[in-house]
Amino acid sequence: MKRVLLKLSGEALAGAKKTGYDEPTVTAVAKQVKKLAEQGIEVGIVIGGGNFWRGRTSETIDRTKADQIGMLATVMNCIYVSEIFRSVGMDTDIMTPFACSSFTVPFSKDAVKKAFAEKKVLFFAGGTGHPYFSTDTATVLRAVEIEADVILLAKAVDGVYDSDPAVNPDAHRFDSIGIEEVIDKKLAVMDLTASIMSMENKMPMYVFALQEVDSIVKAITGDFNGTKVTV
Repeated sequence: MKRVLLKLSGEALAGAKKTGYDEPTVTAVAKQVKKLAEQGIEVGIVIGGGNFWRGRTSETIDRTKADQIGMLATVMNCIYVSEIFRSVGMDTDIMTPFACSSFTVPFSKDAVKKAFAEKKVLFFAGGTGHPYFSTDTATVLRAVEIEADVILLAKAVDGVYDSDPAVNPDAHRFDSIGIEEVIDKKLAVMDLTASIMSMENKMPMYVFALQEVDSIVKAITGDFNGTKVTV
């Protein structure tokens, strides 16, 4: 693979604390991504904001404003994780679809191309820049825009199941499943908008557990323990 889009959940970055950051977890992610970068693989990253805020966190606040808070949570996450990446020896840029003063740079495909040519790891913060769209949708959108080979979905669970494994001990995990089946069965891979966008643009996904040792590297090298969502 030449270029990948890694999606990290905010909750996964929080570790057992469930909120904020667990620095050893983030550092372990940084070291894995560094291994990919050293192999010449270009890496873009989208991070959710669930360790701070979700659009459904408050039923009182207007939905648009709630989603804007969530977008800013993803910016905070990307700034933090970007700095951890820099601490282990990588050069990074944070791109947003809206102005954040000197905190970030504007997203554009030309800017992405230039940054990848400079061997930078790119963070795509701020979602799509619009309310009512999740970071799942932003993940697929950015993956398609930057012409990634695959989306790497690092989650709390180790793949795609036919039911919630936390509730059903007999839940079956798929080694491989087509995106159309994911949509038809409404399986919890991404939200429906993101899944349909993935299908329409033929963007495959690898779903795996972030907490597994070297799970990101294994997704690329072939020693993969998760679910391949095919298109």
